Amino acid sequence: MTASAARTPSVVGATLVEGRGPLSTAVVTSLRTGLPPVCATDAAEVADPWGEDLQLALYLLYELHYRCFDGVDDEREWDPDLLRLRGQMEDRFLHALRADLSGAPTTVQEALAPLLVEPVDLGDSLSHQLEKNGELWQLREYAALRSLYHLKEADPHAWVIPRLTGRAKAAMVAIEYDEFGAGRADRIHARLFAALMEDLGLDSRYGRYLDQAPAPLLATVNLMSLFGLHRALRGALVGHFACVEVTSSPGSRRLAKAMQRCEAGQAAVHFYAEHVEADAVHEQLVRDDVIGGLLADEPGLEADIAFGCAATVLLEDRLSAFIKARWGQHQSALRTPTPSRDGVG
Repeated sequence: MTASAARTPSVVGATLVEGRGPLSTAVVTSLRTGLPPVCATDAAEVADPWGEDLQLALYLLYELHYRCFDGVDDEREWDPDLLRLRGQMEDRFLHALRADLSGAPTTVQEALAPLLVEPVDLGDSLSHQLEKNGELWQLREYAALRSLYHLKEADPHAWVIPRLTGRAKAAMVAIEYDEFGAGRADRIHARLFAALMEDLGLDSRYGRYLDQAPAPLLATVNLMSLFGLHRALRGALVGHFACVEVTSSPGSRRLAKAMQRCEAGQAAVHFYAEHVEADAVHEQLVRDDVIGGLLADEPGLEADIAFGCAATVLLEDRLSAFIKARWGQHQSALRTPTPSRDGVG
């Protein structure tokens, strides 16, 4: 690291949070001091792959490739000691995913078919519950949780663009162009979500709710970064992207109705209403051209695409079950509840 590079701390990123165990504490301390991370040599190997410690540590290291953290040297993105530790945690995470998905579909048809037909009984769906019975405080918590992704919406998927060619690349860029506002800064989906948060009385600063986000939420965002930052997992990232686009429109329709019923605000309704139409179009593009084009070029990636789709469903189901369990016990789904509009928790 050069002397000049050492004097380029980020001033646009999120605020660093405290660790939740030996791995994340080692990462936080390293980022604050500039020194190598210090933890037991087998810390990643023995960590709970779904736990708070490993998932937060991974999130912190992945964030170095996005906006970094205030006061952290931009050069730490490629710090070999941090990358080595990240690789160990990624191995642990990937092994757990593959173990839980050992019986999952291995073809695109099998992976996507169940997602293309909306279930007759939506009673167990979180978005359905929010549409029918959700309260404003629950919508606020849901938005705070989802902000860890939506304030950088589409960024993780952009990693795959230079790894595609021809039809797949053209279609992927077309979809991402829409996600990034089709040339208009005020239409960038991340900005629309920030407006949704403001309607709900939430703090829309980037990464503001990281400290309150539990492991099941962090895992859903980490999955995108894991797939996106590894060329070897490009098929899995396309599978993740396809799963999101296929399932987004119906869920967004229900969430728009929930925001409207709870009088959350025009911007809150608009964010989800925007996704109903846009993602219905994107679904066809991603299935026919992104996946179709990728398989035409690299047919050997089909099992990876199916894995990415199945992993997305697995982690979204885990998150949904976690949220419903907490709310069912009349508890916050956040590690600490957000204050209400009048400042009372």
